[in-house]
Amino acid sequence: MKFGVVIFPGSNCDQDIIHVCREVMQCETRILWHKDTTLQDLTTEDCIMIPGGFSYGDYLRCGAIARFSPVMEKVIEHANNGGYVFGICNGFQVLCESHLLPGALLMNDHQKFICQNQYLLPQTSNSAITRNLDVNEVLNIPIAHGEGRYYADEKTMQLLKQNDQILFKYCDAEGNINDASNPNGSIENIAGICNAGRNVFGMMPHPERSSEEVLGNTDGRKLFESLLNLVNA
Repeated sequence: MKFGVVIFPGSNCDQDIIHVCREVMQCETRILWHKDTTLQDLTTEDCIMIPGGFSYGDYLRCGAIARFSPVMEKVIEHANNGGYVFGICNGFQVLCESHLLPGALLMNDHQKFICQNQYLLPQTSNSAITRNLDVNEVLNIPIAHGEGRYYADEKTMQLLKQNDQILFKYCDAEGNINDASNPNGSIENIAGICNAGRNVFGMMPHPERSSEEVLGNTDGRKLFESLLNLVNA
């Protein structure tokens, strides 16, 4: 598997993801600029990463302008053809704005930017990035966002549950999912989801920031390993 990392004006986590994909996971990695009209040599066997940051300065809704970048036409085509797309933080927002994922990301309920280590509990092993995770094992993965409150209407929530599309929920160190362990007011503590086709993933926490021993935490690397183990099996 190769990775392609999309860079928008204002992206600030692109180099983190490039480092993890290229140096930590030892995968060929292509850099895709927001004005690109091709995905270079990437195929549906490969994964497009949409990194965190402040694409276009977040001057409208987060991700709303990035959604119209030329490269996104090819990213959407890639996803619709079954290729993998993984959006993190602002990347999650871009995928929702692009309608590759359902729902929306709203301002945190306390109206403040939040940056901290955060406990998550996987909700399913039925996805490429969670297939090797234990749904009873709490992960510790950093968050850093001001508009991370996931919201979906009742009908969408029903479909997410029926289709097993909820990937992660915020929890405490013991795995309890409740209001006290919800850092931003996300509906039902949702921290990450996938699409119905199970090839597009979005999450607010930053697994690339917890993927190396030097950082004192490798919980995030488990997601990348899960994806690679599936594709390279």
